[in-house]
Amino acid sequence: MEPIRAKWNWKTNWPLHFMLLPSVILLFIYSYIPMFGIIIAFENYKSYSGFVHSEWVGLDQFRLLFNDSRVTEIIGNTLFISLGKMVLGWIVPLAFALLLNEVRHMAIKRIIQSFVYLPYFISWVILGAILTDMLSPSGIINQGLKALHIAPVFFLGDNDWFRITLIGSDVWKEFGFGTIIYLAALAGVNPALYEAAEIDGASRWRQTWAVTVPSILPVSVIIATLSLGNILNGGFDQVYNLINPLVSAKGEIIDTYVFDMGLRQGAFSFSTAVGLFKSVVSVILITITYRMAAKFANYRIF
Repeated sequence: MEPIRAKWNWKTNWPLHFMLLPSVILLFIYSYIPMFGIIIAFENYKSYSGFVHSEWVGLDQFRLLFNDSRVTEIIGNTLFISLGKMVLGWIVPLAFALLLNEVRHMAIKRIIQSFVYLPYFISWVILGAILTDMLSPSGIINQGLKALHIAPVFFLGDNDWFRITLIGSDVWKEFGFGTIIYLAALAGVNPALYEAAEIDGASRWRQTWAVTVPSILPVSVIIATLSLGNILNGGFDQVYNLINPLVSAKGEIIDTYVFDMGLRQGAFSFSTAVGLFKSVVSVILITITYRMAAKFANYRIF
């Protein structure tokens, strides 16, 4: 027997489509029409010649891209920083939500939740200035290290420490939002499962592993798999506000490189080719991760 499918009544639901119309128009104007600019990646684009009259060079920009050792190094930087943010950005909110869920005093729980969520609302322009001051050789962090007789660390001037600083500060800024998602998932766990586990003699630690973790595992899998689509997004706002010439070798990512080549050096065709390469890889990864989310967590949009 075939399943009964509801028919969409256009005459009844036209107000809903009318409400969506402004958003669709804005999306078309600002997201789809600019895609015509992709043609620049296949041209030796000159601003005075325009899209139509610039010299067509085919895949030359992409050949230059894949033969440039600097681009290979930048892609490596992006992958290292992105993977670090993804892994810790998945583990830290999950672990913190599990710990916060064990706090029984609601007032304390809400205060802690508010404090960890606050950095999420601070822009990287402001936060970058704060971190630059705090992590400088004479900043409060290094002053504390000196008080403990530990050698000062040049967090924003040492290539190795800079990438760790990027990952750590991003996780600190963003994990409060991830904690909210996991706490919402924890609120939906059936209390009868805990009661049954307690009757069986399970301790709080055992209840966490036997009841809590399996209950929020689908949400955790969804967040982990969908985040893979951003593997080439190192975080332009953060890196642009913290990077300096001392750490550009290990700290520059694809987004900052495109910005520098396109707007500062005027290599519009090459920067467009780099951006197009990143977009294609991102679309492929998003498609793969969506399939993974549908398979392992039964998550579907359509």
